[in-house]
Amino acid sequence: MTSISVGPMSLSIGHLSVLAALLLALVVGGLMGRRYGVPVAGPVADIFLAAMIAARLGFVLEYFEHYRNDLLGIIDIRDGGFDAVWGVIGALAMTLYLLWRRQALRRALTVAVTTGTLFWAGTTATLALIEQQARGIPEVALTALDGQRSPLRDLAKGKPMVVNLWATWCPPCIREMPVLQQAQERDSDVVYVFANQREHAGTIEQFLAKQQLEVDNVYLDKAGQLARASGSHGLPTTLFYNANGQLVDSHMGQLSHATLARGLDKFGQRSNRSDGDQQDGNAASEEAQ
Repeated sequence: MTSISVGPMSLSIGHLSVLAALLLALVVGGLMGRRYGVPVAGPVADIFLAAMIAARLGFVLEYFEHYRNDLLGIIDIRDGGFDAVWGVIGALAMTLYLLWRRQALRRALTVAVTTGTLFWAGTTATLALIEQQARGIPEVALTALDGQRSPLRDLAKGKPMVVNLWATWCPPCIREMPVLQQAQERDSDVVYVFANQREHAGTIEQFLAKQQLEVDNVYLDKAGQLARASGSHGLPTTLFYNANGQLVDSHMGQLSHATLARGLDKFGQRSNRSDGDQQDGNAASEEAQ
């Protein structure tokens, strides 16, 4: 399962576990705060904020080549670019600072933070274990725009495969499509598949023409079989399968060049080309033609 529906919203399992850990830390902190007569909610929120800032900064530093020509993208967290290790470091640093500065909070804050951290770590480890047992390419068939059906597994042809679940009515899907189009043009050793969810061929063809998109491997998943098989409850969702057909990463939400690069890194080969390098390469190709 990659995501879950919460009312009208869909959240990735990773984000949901973080929010649940925060809520648990706040509840435990509130109970401990009453017992010792100290306010804990504010410090817990400060620690969470420090963790998110550190996680974002860590991710941006690692993939800065993809933000170099789009500095505003650094603060656009819609791409979901966070680094868990840096987040833990940020949370630990802020916790130690608060424990040093505010001795009255030590016991209550320690219990609250420890409870939230253990819950997050345990949930993350359990989900990782579950995913390892169901990481193969789903046994579903997709329909090409010309009506020909093909099993998803056959589309990989022994190469790593990126499968994007999308729809024409989905704004984040539209925003990320040029990123995936550039990647498909650039990465000949990776198969990119665009699995449209529950729409008709005519609708998709009109959309691609209107958006001036030229992408290969556009398929229909009229019944949403792939979404169900992969546990996706929100769009867009991108699945990363290695050459052995194993799911090595998934991303729910809009992809940026940086978050796409993170997924491709899971294939064991990292592209060091920045967005500017990609544009220069495209320009050089056009001149050669």
